[in-house]
Amino acid sequence: MDLTRLNDLSCPDLKVFSGFTDSELRRGLKLNHRYPTGLFVAESMLVAERALAAGLTPVSMLLEDRWLQHESALVEKVQAAAPQAPVYLLSHELFQQLTGYMETRGALTAFIRPALAAASDLVADARRVVVLENIINYTNMGAVFRNAAALGADAVLLSPSCHDPLYRRALRVSMGTAFQVPWTRIPQGAWPHPALDELHDLGFTTVALALRDDSLSLGDPGLARHERLALLLGTEGTGLTQEAIDACDLTVRIPMAHAVDSLNVATAGAVALWELRDRGQR
Repeated sequence: MDLTRLNDLSCPDLKVFSGFTDSELRRGLKLNHRYPTGLFVAESMLVAERALAAGLTPVSMLLEDRWLQHESALVEKVQAAAPQAPVYLLSHELFQQLTGYMETRGALTAFIRPALAAASDLVADARRVVVLENIINYTNMGAVFRNAAALGADAVLLSPSCHDPLYRRALRVSMGTAFQVPWTRIPQGAWPHPALDELHDLGFTTVALALRDDSLSLGDPGLARHERLALLLGTEGTGLTQEAIDACDLTVRIPMAHAVDSLNVATAGAVALWELRDRGQR
């Protein structure tokens, strides 16, 4: 292994791990145009391994010396994928000073963000798509992706104002499954129209999960007859906007007991994906 041990924090490469916000990394701000699509930081061995397995390119790695033996296999994978990517080793004290973390979960690895595909290309062969509107909680975002991966979603589409699935906390919660489910962001000005119209033109039945008097039960047998389904999940507090609901073909609710009227968005998505899974394929 080719390691660079640092005895202070003057190395400019370290700014990627603590000097920029996730938003600045995503937009490529302050990166001097070196990475047009931006960067993200993977925390933990599992998340970094799943990023590597997805073919993403690491640019640098930061490791506390006490984790070196435990994560030596990851270091070798990073160096095999990108021999030019430096691997920096810090003492516990310097690592804590740089990141502010009292305890660490292992290596931090900076990756080049993948370019986002057009939604129409992403869903070309999909049968079950999750569409998220205004999800702004990183934990919920990560949980939705983990559920989508586990329960057979073929793609995830994000409205323009959704938080980023590659933010550190979202990635930790998703356990890196954001690299396993294809996803993209709907452009500004295209939500809910023409984005939902395009899904409809591609043969998808758009289904809003919402509480309305005319909502179908999730167990309605007619839902299973739709070959391609796009399931819309709304923001944590108020759910889907009325405009998004009106743009959908169907509105569906999850039957619940004890006068409970709603579920956490990730939980609701998991229940809906399981009930409406593509039984012909899985």
